[in-house]
Amino acid sequence: MTTADMAIKNRSRDTVIEISDLTTRFGDHVVHDGLDLEVRRSEIFALIGGSGSGKSTLLREMILLQRPDSGSIRVLGVDLQNISEEAALELRQRWGVLFQHGGLFGALTVAENVGLPMREHTRLDAALINELAGWKIAMTGLKPEVAGQYPSELSGGMMKRASLARALALDPELLFLDEPTAGLDPDSAAGVDELVRKLRDLFGLTIVMITHDLDLLWQVADRVAVLAAGKVQGVGSMAELAQMDHPAISPFFEGPRSRAAQDKNIENKKIMNKNK
Repeated sequence: MTTADMAIKNRSRDTVIEISDLTTRFGDHVVHDGLDLEVRRSEIFALIGGSGSGKSTLLREMILLQRPDSGSIRVLGVDLQNISEEAALELRQRWGVLFQHGGLFGALTVAENVGLPMREHTRLDAALINELAGWKIAMTGLKPEVAGQYPSELSGGMMKRASLARALALDPELLFLDEPTAGLDPDSAAGVDELVRKLRDLFGLTIVMITHDLDLLWQVADRVAVLAAGKVQGVGSMAELAQMDHPAISPFFEGPRSRAAQDKNIENKKIMNKNK
């Protein structure tokens, strides 16, 4: 094997999602126009952009809920184009998804919701599934008694954590988060920030998220991609993006909310360095 071949192989091993020349249309409206994107193993990667920039559509395409018109998407080494139903089912068991509005079944308790993927996709007995569901629930910071509650009895923050517990049910390699802090009060949102970072650090998860939460972006994202005009207009850390002079990027770093998020990030880094 040549040095070039080894480099390609190592790059492939370190790349969890690879999107090339992606085009998506809805009638005459072009959502993605030759979009390219790469997500690396064990990073927290965020997608941001204005309304209609194609973030949610791109997420749906990555999790096999929608097909692009052309281009390629590879997830965990698998090409999604013309994927068979059997291969798609196997691939879906390697990732977890936290949908924006939770997506929990209202007629099931939290424990039953979390245990559902294990009942559908494993041969584990009921007692072990209940035990594992309880562990997943605890892992997201919820108290044991929450396991017996129904989604309608949960606060917004508890709902997000319960939904995250279900997303983690099958021990995924890859986690998709759609607006994980949307609708939460500042304290609950800060708790989600910490939880996302902890999950990546403890289990080496690759996390892809869509968010408008500037605090979340500054606190946990390793890299951020800005979508506009059908393409990725910039990729980098928030600090790197802040230095880019681009009309699609600059608005995310202007105004009081952005300055407050940046100041909070600086203060948190000072605290972390002091505690080392």
